[in-house]
Amino acid sequence: MGLPRLDNGPARRLFMQRHALLEPPSGGAKGAELLQLITRLGFVQLDSINTVARAHDVILYSRRASYRPKHLQDLYHAGGALFEHWTHDAAMIPMAFYPQWHLRFQRDEALLRKRWRNWRRDGFEAQFATVLNHIRDHGVVSSSDLGKDEKKSSGGWWDWHPSKTALEYLWRTGALTVVGRTGFQKRYDLTERVIEEALHAPSQPLDPAPTIEWLCNNALDRLGFATSGELASFWDTASAAETRAWCQQAKARGEIEEIEVEAADGSLRRHFARPGLREAAAELGPAPGRMRLLSPFDPMLRDRKRAERLFGFHYRIEVFTPAPKRQYGYYVFPLIEGQRLVGRIDMKADRPADLLRVTALWPERRVTFSPARVKRLEAELERVARFAGLDRVEFADGWLRDAL
Repeated sequence: MGLPRLDNGPARRLFMQRHALLEPPSGGAKGAELLQLITRLGFVQLDSINTVARAHDVILYSRRASYRPKHLQDLYHAGGALFEHWTHDAAMIPMAFYPQWHLRFQRDEALLRKRWRNWRRDGFEAQFATVLNHIRDHGVVSSSDLGKDEKKSSGGWWDWHPSKTALEYLWRTGALTVVGRTGFQKRYDLTERVIEEALHAPSQPLDPAPTIEWLCNNALDRLGFATSGELASFWDTASAAETRAWCQQAKARGEIEEIEVEAADGSLRRHFARPGLREAAAELGPAPGRMRLLSPFDPMLRDRKRAERLFGFHYRIEVFTPAPKRQYGYYVFPLIEGQRLVGRIDMKADRPADLLRVTALWPERRVTFSPARVKRLEAELERVARFAGLDRVEFADGWLRDAL
């Protein structure tokens, strides 16, 4: 007898529901309701690129159309409801999760010392005491406040002076906390002055087992179904071996089971899931019909392989690809309609002209941009323009391209 099977349609709907995309993008978008949304997602990835709006703001806007960037800033800067640290990348994370990051701090201590020495950041360890004492005596700092006379290491955008590297290391390992950003430059303070004492690391040696349990359970609840590798990469703290061991133990306890999930191409792949997941998926209603813009770093898409397997949508960001070699564009936004990813759009805010310039849109194969679908697109882009603080949308000649 084979494993229980979850067909592709219900699998898509369930995956969207876990990522808060199965419901219409309405409801509260600030304060406790915004925090509830971020907690549901687990975290919101940060990114500095701002062709229309920053990634974290687009992620939240896609789920709450009334969201504006100030709402996240209020939670982060003034409310103390979020902290900034790393999952697979820099992210905003609910403060309630802070105790689960002690294991990350501990593991980053050895990892980053070794890695950053190899990346020619010589001298940063000698700056630890100096940096900590400066912050203790003078308060919050950014990297531009320190190391003005220090020699930088070579390496492009990784061209950090020793004090900048020390700041990042002390933040990544828990001694410092990011308390906000000016522009996109982080501002740091001593963790003991920012994080309430009840959340601080325990004085005794840290037992990783409870954190591994929390990481795996909470990743599975947010993904719905996952391989052990997908669970490990969600928070990117537990190792592959630790996650595999947890899966086997949880399965033996009857907390999870193995199922087969149908991919967009009809193939089947084994995943772990909670018992009763298939029944829950079967009860989900259809996805909203309106078209929505997604960030390239949307949590539904950040695992590119999983998104391609489940939705048949091949996506690679081309920011670091030389312009002549780009297939689509520098920063192309996916478009979702119902439970299908229907295309990708290249556009940019022209702030001096107060407009959103659309350069090109590439439909997915077997997706036709009929007049009705174009109207849905235009309605969404008008909403995006308002969200970005722009007056109108302008389409370049020949903007609707053929599928590649």
